[in-house]
Amino acid sequence: MTEKLKITVAGAGVAGLAVATALAGRGHDVRVAERADAITEVGAGIQISPNGMRVIEALGLGDKLAAASVRIRKVRLIDGPSGRDVLTLDMVKDEADTPWYAVHRAALIEILLEGARKAGVTTDTGLAIVPPPEGRALEGDDLLIGADGLKSAVRARVDEASKAFFTSQVAWRAIIADDDDTPEARVYLGPGRHLVSYPLTEGRRNIVAVERREAWAEEGWSHEDHPANLRAAFTTFKGPVRDWLSRVERVFLWGLFRHQVAHRWHSGRQVILGDAAHPTLPFLAQGANLALEDAWVLARCLSENQVETALPLFQQLRADRCRNVADAATRNARNYHVSLAPARYIGHNALRLAGALAPDRVRGSLDWIYGYDVTAP
Repeated sequence: MTEKLKITVAGAGVAGLAVATALAGRGHDVRVAERADAITEVGAGIQISPNGMRVIEALGLGDKLAAASVRIRKVRLIDGPSGRDVLTLDMVKDEADTPWYAVHRAALIEILLEGARKAGVTTDTGLAIVPPPEGRALEGDDLLIGADGLKSAVRARVDEASKAFFTSQVAWRAIIADDDDTPEARVYLGPGRHLVSYPLTEGRRNIVAVERREAWAEEGWSHEDHPANLRAAFTTFKGPVRDWLSRVERVFLWGLFRHQVAHRWHSGRQVILGDAAHPTLPFLAQGANLALEDAWVLARCLSENQVETALPLFQQLRADRCRNVADAATRNARNYHVSLAPARYIGHNALRLAGALAPDRVRGSLDWIYGYDVTAP
């Protein structure tokens, strides 16, 4: 380590708690400031793919996460209106491979918070950080890290504010009671819409359903909607979808907006990461995983370089990858929502053929995302 730094992290989400733990584990003096009165999370599921799980393991939290999760062994693409399988990807090539997990967000935050505190991180709630134009946010700090999400106050000081645009897509999220614990993520595809579902622990199932429409919806996780609206959007889907949706008692709706990846990730002794730097649409399940990658890389950069060198190096190491994943997620939305019947027929049959003839090649096409390892020496 070059020097012991006094660091404030703004935000106690996945990015903030992970970077705080990684930095404290390398000997730095770290506090996390959370503007909310308590460190909690919304009731939703999240997927931790192998690239993110490698960071969880490097933080010493792998066993904790495994105990609170369902290991996803397969991903199935299914045509929603017909119920026919399109493609099944076996996500376990070898039992020794880094696993893919589905976990409740609240459980993930609890695990990260416990890990941070054990590493010596101080946590303060009800404390909103208002960054100065340059330099340190709190007296005596060497560095301010903005892990404060989409509406980051730190990003506003580091980079020009991003003008997000509505993608003409909205997403519902819900959790239902369900005793089907088959360890697979299912993606039901339909014209202008799709639905993703996977099991969670304690007999629960996570549902995220996306519809393309012109009617605008507000961005954010906490806007409640009526379950009937969700059901109406997927009345043509077969298989278990209608049964799942009939059991939804509470559902939340949010508009999906595309944000630019920040042009500048640092200014003075302030730096941003996670959603503050590169908000990503949820079509490859990579928002939290990229945040975990960021956390590890930033901690390594700061522990091996002076701050003035570490911050531009961090952006150099991360910006292209995050931009490429964000672009891939946007493309995935278009692929999921093909509306014209001939194009859907051709596309689905091409996937079926590829899955039958070259399944390893299909799965391997995603290795650049899921096989990535920021913890490697």
